[in-house]
Amino acid sequence: MRIDRQALLDLATGAAFLGSGGGGDPYYSQLLGEAEIARRGPFNLVALDALADDALIAPCGWIGAPTVSAEKLPNGREALLGLRELERIYGRPIDAVMPIEIGGGNGLAPLLAAAELGIPVVDADGMGRAFPESQMTVFSVDGLSACPSVVTSANGELRLIETDDNLEHERVARQLSIEFGGNAHMVEYPLNGAQAKRHAIGGSISAAVAIGAAVRIARTAGDDPFEALHKALIASGLYPFAGTIFDGKVVDVERETKGGFSVGHVVIEGFGGEGRMDLEFQNENLIARVNGEVRALVPDLITVMDRETADSIVTERLKFGQRVKVVGAAAPAVLRAERALTFVGPSAFGFSEPYRPIEDLNGWNRG
Repeated sequence: MRIDRQALLDLATGAAFLGSGGGGDPYYSQLLGEAEIARRGPFNLVALDALADDALIAPCGWIGAPTVSAEKLPNGREALLGLRELERIYGRPIDAVMPIEIGGGNGLAPLLAAAELGIPVVDADGMGRAFPESQMTVFSVDGLSACPSVVTSANGELRLIETDDNLEHERVARQLSIEFGGNAHMVEYPLNGAQAKRHAIGGSISAAVAIGAAVRIARTAGDDPFEALHKALIASGLYPFAGTIFDGKVVDVERETKGGFSVGHVVIEGFGGEGRMDLEFQNENLIARVNGEVRALVPDLITVMDRETADSIVTERLKFGQRVKVVGAAAPAVLRAERALTFVGPSAFGFSEPYRPIEDLNGWNRG
């Protein structure tokens, strides 16, 4: 598959939804991608099963608070600097790159680095959505190391991280992102082809493209883009349940940048006597309660969207008065496994509520 301009725009739409409010706004990466396509032509996307077992695969993306990245733009060379350093460490060229997470701007960012290196992007990622911390990947769940890891800044600074523990890696990388001005680029979890095929979430980029295309086609035809979105998510095979869980107006937003994250709380007043929804986020939306009752929680996806256009709204752009729909989707099955929930479930974020699948909470699996 090749990612041309239209596929890139669809990818940006799909990745924005899969970010669950985080992953960074994809708009800037989209603009850079369009310029890259005009200069070099479409991006190359390869399936996991096309990789040689001994290929060197480099997952990468941005780390830091999205509120910072909205104002502090990258210089465009951070990823290339980090990837070149990884090549130096391994003493060989990188064969392909992969987004560490498909959500938000991180779902598009590796395309630009791949074009610079003349290599493809693997149609896969390490999360199937976006999560705020680097140990919250399927690679970490499966016992793979994040190291060697390379963190780079907009002014050309580079740091190599070597730790024995992925949680310690996250702590070190987060501190570096703060020192580098609030956000930084990171190459992590280097894989060989066999490991990528065994552990990565395959097909997530092409799924994001298909999700974005479905929304675009529905808009053009005058059909309901939310219905098209729900159907496309389910049809992807990765997100087997989806639906709108609330409809209302944003009436309060509390947000701060803390510890290298954007954290906060949003209140949405429902239309038609629905009461109110309370959302809590740490870069990504984590838990949604309606009138005090949980309607969705991590690792399932929760995305706030403009109720007229079906544009996803990242947490750093939520504001008073927006009329929105909140759409939820079941996370990929691998994230719902018992061991994975210790990494990405409610308890990993300090919530006392036990995980319950979004389809159970909303009655989507009833006949």
